Amino acid sequence: MATINLSEYNPDEIPSGKGKTVSIAVSEWNGEVTQRLLEGAIETLMQHDVRREDINVVHVPGSFELIYACHSLSSGMGQPHVIIALGAVIRGETPHFDYISQAVAINLGKLNATTKTPIVMGVLTTDNMQQALDRAGGSKGNKGVEAAVTALKMIDQFVW
Repeated sequence: MATINLSEYNPDEIPSGKGKTVSIAVSEWNGEVTQRLLEGAIETLMQHDVRREDINVVHVPGSFELIYACHSLSSGMGQPHVIIALGAVIRGETPHFDYISQAVAINLGKLNATTKTPIVMGVLTTDNMQQALDRAGGSKGNKGVEAAVTALKMIDQFVW
């Protein structure tokens, strides 16, 4: 169980995103959480020299739709240097949580392995809303910040 802020990092160790383009696909479902993830990601990218006009944000209804959005962003014109998927799947009373979480993880993983554009998964899968909020700017950090840091590292390592 995470007991620390998982989003803490040394800014001096993060490569610059100057001149890079980033697309962010964000789920509208659980918007209280996903908006905080989005804000954290955008703020972090901008702190590391990505211009706001070089950050393209697309909204989709739910986390399952992130799969199609990331596929479209990775294969369309104006292809970004990296794509970040942000969502929040929160356990309920039915197996829906299991199906969606697994489908999103597996299919974003397949896309990541088969496209030329790195795809970073910033999708929370939590047992309850409080756990999600704790990871969307609360006591456990912000997964959006972590996704942005990962995106910058992926650009630096693999995008020329």
